[in-house]
Amino acid sequence: MTSQVANSQPDAAEEAANQEKKTAARSSVFAAIFLTGMKLVIGLVTGSLGIISEALHSALDLVAAGVTYFAVHFAGRPADREHPYGHGKIENISALFETFLLLLTCVWIVYEAIQRLFFKTVEVESSIWSFVVMAVSIIIDFSRSRMLSRVAKKHNSQALEADALHFSTDIWSSAVVIAGLFFVFLSDKLQIPWLVHADAVAAMGVAGIVTYVSIQLGRRAIGHLIDEISPTLVVDVTQAADNVPQVLRVLDVRARHSGPNTFIDVTIALEDGTPLDQAHSVAEQVETAVQAVVPKSSVMVHIDPINHPSLT
Repeated sequence: MTSQVANSQPDAAEEAANQEKKTAARSSVFAAIFLTGMKLVIGLVTGSLGIISEALHSALDLVAAGVTYFAVHFAGRPADREHPYGHGKIENISALFETFLLLLTCVWIVYEAIQRLFFKTVEVESSIWSFVVMAVSIIIDFSRSRMLSRVAKKHNSQALEADALHFSTDIWSSAVVIAGLFFVFLSDKLQIPWLVHADAVAAMGVAGIVTYVSIQLGRRAIGHLIDEISPTLVVDVTQAADNVPQVLRVLDVRARHSGPNTFIDVTIALEDGTPLDQAHSVAEQVETAVQAVVPKSSVMVHIDPINHPSLT
């Protein structure tokens, strides 16, 4: 005989978390719209090809922010008959999509850096508007990346984490652009030709860091999509359930992630002949103990009756 106990998060708490995540994602979209519009207008007015290129870069950021917003919006939908584990994996798909965008950006940065170092000379525009645009971009990207990172950590959101990483890389790339403009100025003033290549070298360093972080994020997203779990989680769940009185043995633990939530199946052994109401009480205690070590988890407890002597 098998007895099962299931649990779900309180609707009010889950709804509040979803609203906070959607608010963060929506703010990111508005910031991307502002930056794209600002760069495009200034680029067209000044005729600066560099600023217009930055406008196109911000347009790509707008697409990424939009994907994140819709991912967070749909991932927050409650479970239904067709999706009994909810829609949380949409966040993991969004994080994987942003990982690909980041890696493509890094490939382009490295390609351009190599071209500028060895094969071609690029005239870098140094104007007050270039500095203003980059400075405003850094301020906005810093603010929204911190906001997205805070909400992502609070609610274990891979989609928002990827978005935060994306805009963190924009801070570095904007800083590299400013450094490049500054080195061009110094090169002209001090007559040191090699300084014009400093931004290309710095850009390759930034690309290397972003590539490493992106790969780690992508691996986690893929792991969640294929239901990979940490061995530590299994140990923690096993110990929590095993410490509940009357549990003779933890026979099996299975788990899967869906967005910020974790669904856990625990099979325990109880003495054969344990009354049904008592078995149900033990199952509830196991459920509570597991949720104490794995926050935001939905726990299903299966009970197998076993004669105590047969466990030896």
